[in-house]
Amino acid sequence: MAKPLQEYARKRDFNATPEPSGKRGRAKGAHALQFCIQKHDASHLHYDFRLELDGTLKSWAIPKGPSLDPKVRRLAVHVEDHPLDYADFEGSIPEGHYGAGDVIVWDRGIWEPEGDAHEAYAKGKLRFRLQGEKLSGVWNLFRTHLGGKKEQWMLVKSHDGQARSEAEYSIVDAQPDSVLSDRTLVPRRAAKADKAAKPAKPAKRKRTRAAHKTALPDTLQPQLATLVDSPPAGDWRYEVKFDGYRILARIEGDDVRLFTRNGHDWSSKMPRQVAALRALGVDAAWLDGEMVVNGENGTADFQALQNAFDTAQDEHIIYYLFDLPFLGGEDLREQPVEDRREALRQLLEQDTSEVLAFSADFDQPVASLLDSACRMELEGLIGKRAGSPYSGRRSADWVKLKCKQRQEFVIVGFTDPKGSRSGFGALLLALHDPASGELQYAGKVGTGFSAATLASIHGRLKPLEIAKPALPRPPTGAEARGVHWLKPQLMAEVAYAQMTRDGIVRHSVFHGLRDDKPASAIDLERAMPAKTVSKRKPAKAPEAMGDLRLTHPDRVIDASIGATKRDVAEYYAGVSEWLLPQLKGRPVALVRAPEGLNGDLFFQKNADALHIAHVVSYDKAQAGQAAMVINRPDTLLGAVQMNMLELHTWNATDKDFDKPDRFVLDLDPDPALPWKAMIEATQLALTLLDELGLTVFLKTSGGKGMHLVVPLTRRAGWDEVKDFSHAIVNYLAKLFPDRLSAVSGPKNRVGRIFIDYLRNGKGATTACAYSLRAREGLPVSVPIWREELAQLKGANQWHIGNLDERLAEVDDPWADMAKTRQSITARMRKQMGMA
Repeated sequence: MAKPLQEYARKRDFNATPEPSGKRGRAKGAHALQFCIQKHDASHLHYDFRLELDGTLKSWAIPKGPSLDPKVRRLAVHVEDHPLDYADFEGSIPEGHYGAGDVIVWDRGIWEPEGDAHEAYAKGKLRFRLQGEKLSGVWNLFRTHLGGKKEQWMLVKSHDGQARSEAEYSIVDAQPDSVLSDRTLVPRRAAKADKAAKPAKPAKRKRTRAAHKTALPDTLQPQLATLVDSPPAGDWRYEVKFDGYRILARIEGDDVRLFTRNGHDWSSKMPRQVAALRALGVDAAWLDGEMVVNGENGTADFQALQNAFDTAQDEHIIYYLFDLPFLGGEDLREQPVEDRREALRQLLEQDTSEVLAFSADFDQPVASLLDSACRMELEGLIGKRAGSPYSGRRSADWVKLKCKQRQEFVIVGFTDPKGSRSGFGALLLALHDPASGELQYAGKVGTGFSAATLASIHGRLKPLEIAKPALPRPPTGAEARGVHWLKPQLMAEVAYAQMTRDGIVRHSVFHGLRDDKPASAIDLERAMPAKTVSKRKPAKAPEAMGDLRLTHPDRVIDASIGATKRDVAEYYAGVSEWLLPQLKGRPVALVRAPEGLNGDLFFQKNADALHIAHVVSYDKAQAGQAAMVINRPDTLLGAVQMNMLELHTWNATDKDFDKPDRFVLDLDPDPALPWKAMIEATQLALTLLDELGLTVFLKTSGGKGMHLVVPLTRRAGWDEVKDFSHAIVNYLAKLFPDRLSAVSGPKNRVGRIFIDYLRNGKGATTACAYSLRAREGLPVSVPIWREELAQLKGANQWHIGNLDERLAEVDDPWADMAKTRQSITARMRKQMGMA
């Protein structure tokens, strides 16, 4: 009998392809069954669907990718098994090799078969549930009798709450990018030169690069702005925030197309704008802007824009253009924003149509600009960091400042009109909960409608009526009386004065329907603190680096990226400004790697036999157990000379070894779980800690999980603090037993996340903030702002090669930790069921 991976290995030369050979295997311990879907630009762009079973990934090639529509059957060609470590593979398979082309991980997570998976696979009829970053719910994969060299199967979505009509929403179009990185794929037929890079040593980003020649890509992801609560520090350029539809224009000769931010072709809705762009005489370009209709007062009127689309009257629509990512065969995305905009301004000088306009920026103090914008009843301002590239994702390089609270809501119902009013009375609104993904009732909007909009909107509501509410917890009593419930497919743009603690809007005003975003993507937009995007100077290596006598500086520590002992020393020298405050007075344990990641690792808690300058040592009589403290830059670098990679710290300092000054909840997932599950679990834990009245600070673990750090005033002893943290974990695990576990051990976290409270005993340690982790790629444990949580790609997002960018652009999220004064109270203990 052939070995499971024999066919896979036969087709590949592992000396030339970056694909995994399968020799590494899976980490020991119990795990849920993983699945992944890789987007693969080979001879034809397709999606590789893989399910773990019997130690390999059973694999199918799906030409069109998965569909959420139960009426749509997707062909799935059965191909050879792949090794388990292929599930994380992203890179470029070289020309001339099997499967040559770029690969990204489009989705990943866990799958749960219904019934016996082995028997179902053998019979060719699998039914299973997915829990991924993008796909969820029940799916079917069955073998057909269609002819062909390989088995022809079909992938079909079951009817459930996650099903969507393909005509309404294509998930492969709406969510095209990787779930592991910032990579996307431009099909080779459009841009052979624009490929995902091979895995290599991470490089520092350069703000200014020469434009490079490339074929015009078929698709483009728009740059998105981050909402902030006040103007950030630094060098920024500010423009008007238009109240319209974001539209990307693609020009290739006479072929001009207009796309929404989700990739829908709206060219037929705006023929005048298409003609004006064609008249520019550009051979090839992508332009970015906003379609706007100005009202009687000269400012943008979103409802008037909606009316223009509804009546197919585009003569009043003005296309305000603000960026030029591609022009004339050149990729300008890495050019500074001011250079791209100057090229755009010059391009538009030849326009005579009066339907194209350049979105100018203003050379005025931002405070006065924002004040003027609000007095003119504009929506707000968009700020763009000077020198920034066009990254094609939500970024802190673009920010938005709003004059009033306004956002999109999902429409889940409507009430009957009263008196002489026609159409309907009010719309019932909802938002998706960021933790559970469920729709939550958010109140009503009954003002802002004209007689015409009441009639036109009512006509769109009627076909969506359903018997029962789409909300797990709908409103009751008078709020629900006489309500017509709707399928959650339409979205309303609503301004409001405030939102209650229960998430209900007050004094709301309707501004229009939105058709350019999927309803499934709508949740509450929260403003980031401006200091999260303010500009700082990168740290410089301290003088101690120049005096350090580093033996074997060229020894390779991590062969996967070529990182050496010198690189590790330079990293710790550069990050010492942020790291040393986390070490000050705090006992530390070192993870040492004398032979690099491929050799043995040693965990050392005392300074015995370590020749480290100025290390502070405590014996058992002083600290209760042997301990060492690193307070100086030269001591830190001395630890690197002794082959230190990781630093792990106590929850107490030498001010009082018997009284902890914090406790830590370490969220440790089944590795097969999607990252989305970690974000949800973190948000659930934060909600409970908020209810207790505790201030929490967050950091990535640098591995798979998150750390929640709760500072304390030194009053309680170790046992009291540990028992309290244990009670919190037990409380959460009882509330969400299918998601969270309070019991350690791999078998107890299969498909779940273990919240580790054991870090809170005396002498127990947790990876220190800004410490490297002894894993491939040398990731870093990094403090984050709470508002950044939903945007994280993973706990290993930052590493030795890119943390300097992070530190250059973001103020310290833990700056206020030392000032936080809080204690475990009797009320808190009672809330957690403690005596």
